[in-house]
Amino acid sequence: MPQPSVPSDPIASITAQTAAEIAESVRDLVDTGKLAPGAGLPPVRALAEQLEVNRNTVVAAYGLLVQAGVAVTRGRAGTKIVDLQPLPQEGFANITGMVDIASGNPDPDLLPPASKALAQLAADEPVLYGQPVIDPDLAAWARKALTTDVGDAELTVTAGSADAVQRLLADSLTIGDAVGFEQPCFLTTIQTAQAAGYRPVAMPVDTEGLTVQGLRAALDEGIRALVVTPRAQNPTGVVISEPRAKALRDLLTDYPHVLVIEDDHFWQLSGHPYRSIIPQDHPRWALVRSVSKSLGPDLRVGIVGSDTLTASRLSTHIRSGAMWVSHLLQRLTYLLTSNPETPAKLEYAAAEYAQANARLVAALAAQSIAAVSDDGVNAWINLGTIASPIVEALSRRGWLVRDGAEFSLDHTDDAVEHIRVTIHQLSTIQVEHFVADLTAILAQEGS
Repeated sequence: MPQPSVPSDPIASITAQTAAEIAESVRDLVDTGKLAPGAGLPPVRALAEQLEVNRNTVVAAYGLLVQAGVAVTRGRAGTKIVDLQPLPQEGFANITGMVDIASGNPDPDLLPPASKALAQLAADEPVLYGQPVIDPDLAAWARKALTTDVGDAELTVTAGSADAVQRLLADSLTIGDAVGFEQPCFLTTIQTAQAAGYRPVAMPVDTEGLTVQGLRAALDEGIRALVVTPRAQNPTGVVISEPRAKALRDLLTDYPHVLVIEDDHFWQLSGHPYRSIIPQDHPRWALVRSVSKSLGPDLRVGIVGSDTLTASRLSTHIRSGAMWVSHLLQRLTYLLTSNPETPAKLEYAAAEYAQANARLVAALAAQSIAAVSDDGVNAWINLGTIASPIVEALSRRGWLVRDGAEFSLDHTDDAVEHIRVTIHQLSTIQVEHFVADLTAILAQEGS
């Protein structure tokens, strides 16, 4: 019996008129195998013209697909059906038998020991429903730390910086809203945008941080929020210079409605001053700080200083009885930070990260390979050629590294010619072997 013919373009079969109907039609195509994982959906304007509906109807339909986990949005790269391949995760690789310098993790040996704090914590009374959502001692410490840099601010405690950024955006934006992200961009931030259905707008980063031209272009595209890293930008390690910060502040002064989020994740370990791009008296802003790099990633505690309105929206669901951050973790964070030995340990850790990365950058420079690591735990290596075959060649020699393309919002920047490595746990001999292997692979590639 002859099989019914299938249109070469499955989308052409859609005749729906409402956002819900369009989303349901796309889901049917996916469920029946007519739209494969990773397949691109038409640009919003094109599908709107095909169906003779308003552009906003298609935007809403795509938003419903993103919410349902059927599709992801990737900025200029468009909206695609979710691929079966797992998205790259920061700090994790499901590969064994290799030297993992892709993780971006802090060195466990450089984290303050938690044994004494845990013993003290065990003696505390349990915290029950109805008690303050923020540990009073942690609140006093956090406010002091924030006041130094931003003056009076409303305090919120979240489950780490990624949770803070996700909540801040969710409480201020709707599906399809444009958000400015650094290019290249932190993996978790990219995934936050994709999962929520925001329209990511790439803002290039250079050696002085977020570029003025990049921010201006993003503002012209109508961004309603932006996320920027003032120091230890991940993956590049770039630190915003004071002239650049001032230029960005001056530009943002004319956009009071834009929520400015600063993710200052390396604040306890950075050797560079905090330089904010938030204009004075800006009505919508948030400074996010976590302890993941300084005290350990499993301490899911982030402190957020912000304006009153932003804090009010952020804390709506973070209240006693609904999604508050565990007081055990809050208390442990306070006990570790207030330990008289901790400041010296953090200072030592900061010096170790900086020295390890500086040695790697120098060793690579001796082989005419450009790399930067101004701040943070990673080094950003410029290969001068597409990174993916180099990544594969390094894996055959036992090295697991991050392909810079993973950090690109739309693959239009030179991140695709970079790799990111985290080498502070390697011995001197291992670093030498890595540099030698990379040099040999690049020479082979160029021959």
